[in-house]
Amino acid sequence: MEQKDILKFCLTKGLLLDKEVLSLFSETNDFESVKLIVEKIKNNSQQRIITKGIFYQNKEDVNQIFSGLPEENQKILEKIKIKLGLSIEISKEKEIIPSFQNEKEKINEINDVRITSKNLSFNKKIEVKDFVKYFRNRFVEMKNVLQEHQELNNLVSINKISGNRQGISIIGLVSDKKVTKNKNMLLEIEDLTGKIKVLINQNKSELYKKAEEITLDSVIGFNVSGNREIVFVNNLFFPDSMIVERKRSSVEEYALFIGDLHFGSKLFLEENFLKFINYLNGEVPNTPEVEKIKYLFIVGDLITGVGNYPNQEKDLEVVDLEEQFEKIAGLLGKIRKDIKIIISPGNHDGVRLMEPQPVFDEKYAWSLYNMKNVILTENPCNLNIGAKENFSGFDVLTYHGFSFPFYANNVSKLMLKRAMNCPEEIMKYLLKNRHLAPTHASAQYFPLEEDALMIRKTPDIFVAAHTHKSGISYYNNILVISTSCWESMTPYQEKFGNEPDHCKVPMFNLKTRAVKILDFE
Repeated sequence: MEQKDILKFCLTKGLLLDKEVLSLFSETNDFESVKLIVEKIKNNSQQRIITKGIFYQNKEDVNQIFSGLPEENQKILEKIKIKLGLSIEISKEKEIIPSFQNEKEKINEINDVRITSKNLSFNKKIEVKDFVKYFRNRFVEMKNVLQEHQELNNLVSINKISGNRQGISIIGLVSDKKVTKNKNMLLEIEDLTGKIKVLINQNKSELYKKAEEITLDSVIGFNVSGNREIVFVNNLFFPDSMIVERKRSSVEEYALFIGDLHFGSKLFLEENFLKFINYLNGEVPNTPEVEKIKYLFIVGDLITGVGNYPNQEKDLEVVDLEEQFEKIAGLLGKIRKDIKIIISPGNHDGVRLMEPQPVFDEKYAWSLYNMKNVILTENPCNLNIGAKENFSGFDVLTYHGFSFPFYANNVSKLMLKRAMNCPEEIMKYLLKNRHLAPTHASAQYFPLEEDALMIRKTPDIFVAAHTHKSGISYYNNILVISTSCWESMTPYQEKFGNEPDHCKVPMFNLKTRAVKILDFE
């Protein structure tokens, strides 16, 4: 359809279409349906400038308009409807079949994968008071965790300290940290009743070493002696994460973990990824275990995105966000359908950087929403896999890992280990703090009343990505997995001395707990 015909009609109605909407409508020859849609949206919205946002704000009304069109017209306009960001609906024998609106609806279709995270809402303007409430609520929750430490005896609030007190305990959020001229460490901590200075003597070497790991805004428990002006630390305690036993399923099944595909980049290792797909489909000889693979986790940066850094376009093989999703969906669609593919977003995936990150935007990632064996989650996400009649399943925490560079570059223990090249050490550190980004500056976050980055329930498996470095370890019986990547070494990584791993796939046996690394490099 000619754009001039659409513009002429809109002018007769006193309307203007933005360039993107005009381009979409010009893709179809169904001029009568376009006229009807434009008129209806004008009447419903009372707006004279029609943008994609207007269609999305009036999503329900516009869906009714589409569903009222003859079936043949609906099929012609289906792609336009998707690109307008409307929920995907397929007309069939006068029945409207809605797409999955969120991962929880889709979980009902795949009963041995259960998301336990709350379905979060972000439709709120952020105010200063939201951050205050966020930190207050986080402190209360962390305090409840720390109070379970039997070593924190004679626990008192800061405002109850008077005179010289011996053998008391306090819990506080660390608001300042510095080293004195005498090389002692001086903290300022606060609770809901007040602030106090806390000193760790350099001569207590083991205690001082523990204190060096403390990061700002973390909540710590202390055994202290002193007065209202300053207290001296005898011991300190992190909230910490621990499980009593390592679970085992009664059924032999496998879960695989990958991340950082960066599809759309010129450096995407497509040939290697196709080898991986062939393996999953049983096309590699002498791999009988393949039949028992039931879960594939993709922990963020599925695509390389658009506009994530200056001049990114010169690094792109696929320059359109929607096309990146379409083509990676085509590759994932080659994987046999009895494997559940669980995908969470990362910082390259076209969603906001503020954490928790929502599921992929349906108007760009509609091709993934159409896949029956794909489960889309937020980041971070808590979920359970492999539950059977007499087995509770494995609790899995997935987090892309955007906060990791901050801790690798600010915690002395992690700096010495060059932790971006051994990210499992960062993950252990965050488990110790029971928070994925305890310091305010370590990640962008949405100040929800209930902190979505706090590790409330200790997982059996903690899996992350972002560093492009593979790592497997245990921490207090928690299996810690960092995934490798499917993108060649970038100039950015080379500049900072990162040493990425490529095409390594950890495979976890739910029955024996054995972990095998598959190598497709």
